[in-house]
Amino acid sequence: MLAEKQILRQQVLAARCQMAPAEVAEKSKRIIERLLELPQYTKANTILTYVDFRNEVLTGHFITQALQAGKRITVPLVNRSEKLIIPCAVENFPGDLVPGTYGIKEPAPDKVRPVPVEEIDQVIVPGVVFDEKGQRLGYGGGYYDRLLPRLRQGASKVALAFELQVCRDLTPLLDHHDQPVDMIITEDRIIKVAQMV
Repeated sequence: MLAEKQILRQQVLAARCQMAPAEVAEKSKRIIERLLELPQYTKANTILTYVDFRNEVLTGHFITQALQAGKRITVPLVNRSEKLIIPCAVENFPGDLVPGTYGIKEPAPDKVRPVPVEEIDQVIVPGVVFDEKGQRLGYGGGYYDRLLPRLRQGASKVALAFELQVCRDLTPLLDHHDQPVDMIITEDRIIKVAQMV
């Protein structure tokens, strides 16, 4: 099963890496437009979002828009020894960020402003592969699988993905600790999984 997981991850990552920058930008724009129209986004005060890396759905425009709208935006600071994500508030984007763990941008040492997980209303979740039930295959570190169960009840978990990252059913490949999301937004559709308030 582990080998199958790895193969699927590699296949999808390879396909995503082959996307041209213009295609990534155009599809990301459509995805972010959908995200900004969500009632869950409108109601959220504090949002945790990933900072895009290696052809993920681009989040820079979203972060800028959300900050301008007066949202409190947090991004992950990775604690590798404990395999935990620490949400940290961003005030100046991208000025507060420097390349950190795995080369992904995170708050500079003098810009670390931790926010309790319980204060987060919405998480924008990255991943490699998703299915239509909201199940998620991440990058293998388990960081988000540890974070998501710690959210307060009612916090929304929204994944951003390109259509090529959505497959039929991941169930046979998943473990009990793999955490699902409530909704997946792609360039073509919104897949609503859970009944969200």
